[in-house]
Amino acid sequence: MAHQRSDDNVRSKVVLVVGGTSGIGLVTARRLVDEGARVAVCSRSEERVSAVAAELGHGTLGLPGDIRDAADMQRVVAACLAEHGRLDAVVTTAQVMAYGTLEEVPPETFAAVHDVAVLGTLTLARTVLPVFRAQGGGSLVIVGSLLAEIAVPSLGAYCTAKWAQLCLARTLQLETRRERGIHVSVVAPGAIDTPIYAQAATFAGHGGSAPPPVLAPDHVARAIVRVLDCPRRLVHVGPANWLSVIGFRLMPGVYDRLAPLLVRRVVLRGPRVAATLGNVVDPQTSLEGPRGGWTWYGRRRR
Repeated sequence: MAHQRSDDNVRSKVVLVVGGTSGIGLVTARRLVDEGARVAVCSRSEERVSAVAAELGHGTLGLPGDIRDAADMQRVVAACLAEHGRLDAVVTTAQVMAYGTLEEVPPETFAAVHDVAVLGTLTLARTVLPVFRAQGGGSLVIVGSLLAEIAVPSLGAYCTAKWAQLCLARTLQLETRRERGIHVSVVAPGAIDTPIYAQAATFAGHGGSAPPPVLAPDHVARAIVRVLDCPRRLVHVGPANWLSVIGFRLMPGVYDRLAPLLVRRVVLRGPRVAATLGNVVDPQTSLEGPRGGWTWYGRRRR
């Protein structure tokens, strides 16, 4: 499966992007439309998803739904099938984030972050895999994270969720490996210039910042399109990803000294803020968009 070329390129595919109204999901949906794919975008806000679909044009469907809700996902997939007669690929970028130590983040917020990554991904997979089998194939692309392979203090809720999501994805890969035409891929970005940092919940006393090097979301969108054309198990996006993973695994003493310092000076370097739930419970559509305003060096653009 790692390097098998799919039968058709993206131009001929019907693709559903869950989390497609902001950040990586929105930029991916735009790229897919530009490549000639027939696209549907899904997110929690009906108003936002309709606006994005209208903006993208070219017959893009706007389908409101919560990835954690099985009935929502069944309805969204059914709408794609009703419109196009098939569903060739599903990309999920849906995720929420919370800053704070494991003692600071309330249990219900921790559970919500975990549920989007794990229960949401599982719910989506259980919805689309039977469709792929019935039509003879399909691709599920899960946008994970570098933080699925390392641990970072004050980002424990997100790291735990992404570790579990990666395990879920690898299990799905093992369980579908003998099914011809079905592909499950993971794209793992490092720091990306998206609104997620401003939208995150925080209980750390400070808002979050993007740690350098920060890439534009189109780097991830291009990787997703390549994976749809040529499925692979795991693709990292980010110049520091493998260095971070190697340091975490092979030099734990050095990593453990550096990580807390970098979190204090880089990740949580912003001004003090009151505790907030961000978009964990409800979407913050006013903060959604393709980018978050971060430079490659992890500074906010003026």
